[in-house]
Amino acid sequence: MELIERLTADVACLRGALRTLRMTTPIAKRPTHVFPQVVSELAEKYGDAPALLSDRERLSYRELAARSNRYARWALAQGLRKGDTVCLLMQGRPEFLALWIGLTRVGGVVALLNTNLTGTALAHCINVVSPRHIIVAADLLEALASARPHVTGDAKTWLHGDAAADIPRIDRIVDALPGDELAPSERRVLTIEDRGLYIYTSGTTGLPKAATMNHYRVMLASHAFAGVMDTRESDRMYDCLPLYHTAGGLVATGALLVRGGSVVIRERFSAHEFWDDIMRWDCTCFQYIGELCRYLLHAPAHRRERSHRIRLACGNGLRPDVWNGFKERFAIPRILEFYAATEGNVTLFNTEGKPGAIGRVPSFLAHRSPTALVRYDVEQGELLRDAHGRCIRCGPHEAGEAIGKIASDPGSRFEGYTDKHETEKKIVRDAFEAGDAWFRTGDLMRKDEGGHFYFVDRIGDTFRWKGENVSTSEVSEAIAAFPGITQAIVYGVAVPGCEGRAGMAAVVSDRPIDLVAFREHLAGHLPEYARPLFLRVCDDIDVTGTFKPQKNALMCEGYAPAKTTGDQIYFRDRNRGFIALDGALLALVQTGRVRL
Repeated sequence: MELIERLTADVACLRGALRTLRMTTPIAKRPTHVFPQVVSELAEKYGDAPALLSDRERLSYRELAARSNRYARWALAQGLRKGDTVCLLMQGRPEFLALWIGLTRVGGVVALLNTNLTGTALAHCINVVSPRHIIVAADLLEALASARPHVTGDAKTWLHGDAAADIPRIDRIVDALPGDELAPSERRVLTIEDRGLYIYTSGTTGLPKAATMNHYRVMLASHAFAGVMDTRESDRMYDCLPLYHTAGGLVATGALLVRGGSVVIRERFSAHEFWDDIMRWDCTCFQYIGELCRYLLHAPAHRRERSHRIRLACGNGLRPDVWNGFKERFAIPRILEFYAATEGNVTLFNTEGKPGAIGRVPSFLAHRSPTALVRYDVEQGELLRDAHGRCIRCGPHEAGEAIGKIASDPGSRFEGYTDKHETEKKIVRDAFEAGDAWFRTGDLMRKDEGGHFYFVDRIGDTFRWKGENVSTSEVSEAIAAFPGITQAIVYGVAVPGCEGRAGMAAVVSDRPIDLVAFREHLAGHLPEYARPLFLRVCDDIDVTGTFKPQKNALMCEGYAPAKTTGDQIYFRDRNRGFIALDGALLALVQTGRVRL
């Protein structure tokens, strides 16, 4: 039986691999064929067929190409040179894609800013890419204003939409520009090696890093997932994920567009309206993160939750304890879980739908994407080496850091970040032989005897919550800026029934903490997902001999320490703010009856 199951899994994997190879092999063979050009070809082929849909606006393939051409001509009129950066701060909508496709069509590089950020964090993301222009949607003008005092450089700001501000309206300007194909004199020669986008990632420590996405990686993200998902003209994708991330902005959109399908874009996820949306737009697939699936599974029964035409749910982070219940309750025929890093070279697909697994690399494909799990010392925070100085491969079910071999072909390279120091930190050299180099994912995984990979945890200080990476150093800095707090240690704690880890902060203060003012302080400095849900007020925090805080001990104790301490622990309620975590409230949290 085990042999039959493995053969069945191999067949499913082989079929997906062949489809993917058919879609991706031509990319390197046509080095001047980039995604904006693909959009023009799609317009010729599919014309007035729907491409991008939302309640705000709808674009056919022809309209998408025309809109992107208008933005390209705006860029040319501004003297945008090949390689110049434009920051884009805009909520998810069809216009978002038309804009970055148009700017990259003439060699611009578009930095996709996280719309949850404000203040110094947003300013940091702008500063690290040194933009010539910043385009901001009217409803995010206040967020940009909060970052403005910390922004360096002299980038010109352009407003998209109506607001009471003395800023030129880019949407009005492009409306007046021609939408026909660019003339030969307007075009710039681009190759798949040229930079196209900056997509931000928290990495394992510190503030967000701007990961480089060249045109090859943009093409790969769209075409590879078109192959593995087997997308069709008849498909309609429901995309309620942020467009500034790779999954929502490239995978969910590009994989449908390159096959003539359409994408429904919703600005924010709503569990209450999800199935009504699916039915109203007649969607056949949707992109998820694990937290989305958990919300749906714990939501009250919906009269339309099984009367849909969904054939596929694709995403990452679907926990084993949610997988089967989600699939069965909502009658989802196929779940395609995957693992991929925006900037890296490790990509895994769970094509056979094994619950809980993030992917598998069968032996007949191992040479195309060398991936290894190597032992990692959590306490020391470094990879373990043997007596010869080489990394040590993990055995079955042994957790280790996932690494991918860096080679010269485009798919195996690591393009890195704007910061060369941060780039070098993600590479392990001389891992298995002298001179080799491997990309460090920063993720702990384990692998079973059948070759299936399972996600274990994030390495370092960053933890994942609400589908976002939360940098503990960034949160600690924000907390430490509150009057009276002399020490702040931030970490993630496991909560029953929740994906990822909820934020918790242990603090020492030289005065009583005004919890109302503290809540307002966090709201002004951090996005919602990064604000700690649990607060532990301590008299002191133990440190090591080198004065490093004993974070591991705090993490092990979690939000409900078994031993008696004099520390007061609070829970951040959505409506009431920080309230004492007594026995009754603790029971509600542990049984999932409190909305986190």
